[in-house]
Amino acid sequence: MKEFYADLHIHIGRTSSGRAVKITGSKTLTLARILETASARKGLDIIGIIDCHSPEVLAEMIEMIEQGHLKELPQGGLRYQETTLIPGSEIEIYDQHCLGPIHVLAYFPTLKLMREFSNWMSNYMKNIHLSSQRIYCDGQILQQKVHELGGLFIPAHVFTPFKSLFGKGVHRSLTEVFDPQLIDAIELGLSSDTDMVSNIRELQAYTFVSNSDAHSLGKMAREYQKLRLSDANFTELKKALHEQQGRAVTANYGLNPLLGKYHQTVCVKCGEQLGNAATICTNCESTQIIKGVALRIKELSEQFTDKRVRPPYIHQVPLDFIPGLGPKMMDRLVQAFGSEMNILHRVSLQQLEQIVPHKIAMMIDLARTGQLAIEIGGGGVYGKIQIE
Repeated sequence: MKEFYADLHIHIGRTSSGRAVKITGSKTLTLARILETASARKGLDIIGIIDCHSPEVLAEMIEMIEQGHLKELPQGGLRYQETTLIPGSEIEIYDQHCLGPIHVLAYFPTLKLMREFSNWMSNYMKNIHLSSQRIYCDGQILQQKVHELGGLFIPAHVFTPFKSLFGKGVHRSLTEVFDPQLIDAIELGLSSDTDMVSNIRELQAYTFVSNSDAHSLGKMAREYQKLRLSDANFTELKKALHEQQGRAVTANYGLNPLLGKYHQTVCVKCGEQLGNAATICTNCESTQIIKGVALRIKELSEQFTDKRVRPPYIHQVPLDFIPGLGPKMMDRLVQAFGSEMNILHRVSLQQLEQIVPHKIAMMIDLARTGQLAIEIGGGGVYGKIQIE
């Protein structure tokens, strides 16, 4: 068995022709640049690209196979240099059981199955070319189709205030929307962690994943997980999510939830951070309030402790959050140590000090273990690192 680092939620902003896929994604977030960045700069072993249902993206992947840049693996996934791509799709559900849009993730082992899924979805979707589009069918029918094709089904960022299973406050149980037997894992999202959700009983059955939901190249791997696998492919990933044959998620790495942009309850009108019980802003008296993830999780919790032995959730500040660590200095670090994963996991403080000033090296070292002082985020605004 070996250790592999995986970020399973990365968007495509544009195709090679310039066509929009994720409209809010960066124009530089193309398939080719994602693969190059993941392998050569980030040091990720596995990535999930969740806009592979888009016909132009599918065509690009087929072209890369024909050119020899991508290779389909016998156990599922596609290999690019040192990185395995798992084809996926993010989809929005809003059916008679779902009282508010919910985003979910589906992954498939081969492009043939991904294309079949895309063709099926095009019958229930207005624009198959775009990311995260609404599907006009029952959510459980979607689940059944994903599993019929041998795929994985994961509810996405389940506590964020918008477009998530629990975030809007209308659902208390995943059984109101989904077949619990057809869920392969739960994606926590940027404003929560394992400890925060340990008192939600029905989540005990599932492995937790932590992913970046990257809308730009720089945000890739701001959250990720370490996996214990025999190789980086779809079959091994599936076994890890179900903790089979010694495969498992062995650590989650993510933002301290206080840095997440929806952690704290916040007034929409003036941005004032409010106490959990607030229904009116104490600053401007507005009633337009975005309920924080921390409060929503508290509402769903009960007197229960998750009996499942969970891997550690390691609070880690992304390198691009660190004040003073600019692009040129970051380039020097990557050139010296090979990848961001090496910088975060394999390089000593003394080695860092040979490349960057002592103060920056110290901040990187503290960032790796979540020890930097932070300012709480909320209302769509990320928290910040406090410089003492």
